[in-house]
Amino acid sequence: MKKLVAILLTLALLVTAFAGCAAETTEEDVTIRIGGLKGPTSMGLVKVMEDDEAGTSLNDYEFTIAASADEVTPKLIQGELDIVAVPANLASVLYNNTEGAVQLLAINTLGVIYIVEKGESIQSVADLKGKTIYATGKGSTPEYALRYILAENGVNPDTDVTIEWKSEPTEVVATLNSTEDGVAMLPQPFVTVAQGSVEGLRVAIDLTEAWDALDNGSMLLTGVLLVRREFAEAHPQALADFLEEYEASTTFVNENPADASVIIEKVGIVKAAVAEKAIPYCNITFIAGDDMKAPMDGYLAVLFEQNPKSVGGTLPDEDFYYAE
Repeated sequence: MKKLVAILLTLALLVTAFAGCAAETTEEDVTIRIGGLKGPTSMGLVKVMEDDEAGTSLNDYEFTIAASADEVTPKLIQGELDIVAVPANLASVLYNNTEGAVQLLAINTLGVIYIVEKGESIQSVADLKGKTIYATGKGSTPEYALRYILAENGVNPDTDVTIEWKSEPTEVVATLNSTEDGVAMLPQPFVTVAQGSVEGLRVAIDLTEAWDALDNGSMLLTGVLLVRREFAEAHPQALADFLEEYEASTTFVNENPADASVIIEKVGIVKAAVAEKAIPYCNITFIAGDDMKAPMDGYLAVLFEQNPKSVGGTLPDEDFYYAE
């Protein structure tokens, strides 16, 4: 009888062990599908991408790099992607529109938007009055940041300036090349791209500095990472491993721009020569957990006061923020 009990106990322990192994295998075998954009919001990811290709990453990954958020956000909502990099305000819009099906995973880019011009006529925001500004980012962070900064400096964005929206930064650069005294709003690294091809182009206004000068208690944010709630709840360990790798990747990019720029070109974001010059001005960062709440809340509050639609009609609640 004692032998039978011992055998049964041994079998029970083996079953438990195998069950645990199966659960671990499921967690380890998950492939995280990530969508990024051609710009700073994806530049911080490139070390993760390189490690994945080398087979040394903690998770398996699939990466999709797109020209605009419109190409990746539907795939997130439809479950074809698990994590996407999007403009900061769009995170709130998607959270509200999907009834909380997505969560903010991390802030990955601070201010990267600049006013550039061919000439010396713009020395302050007020000098933009009467100008035509070529820009990208309608309906997202660049538009709302520009309108807010203009209005706070006494320039009516609807009547005092003309804003011509283009679908991609490359179109803005092409327009600058074809005008004699063009003014544009561009994000890095496309400021660097433009300076390499448009003779006499200079940075006239750093919109991050212009935002900070208003002393409104918030920060100008550009990009964030969103995760599908369903994925986050099903794979917490894989997500924790990703956040660890992602933080290390952003540090690598900021501290090693020459090495990082080679990978950035390899994955199709921008040319290495451009990336190396632009990285110091791209404000690539990693802010997650409790640390991301205050800057995101402050930023969204400024946008909400300006235009509630810019954040999806209402400010997100606490459940918006992913917590490990």
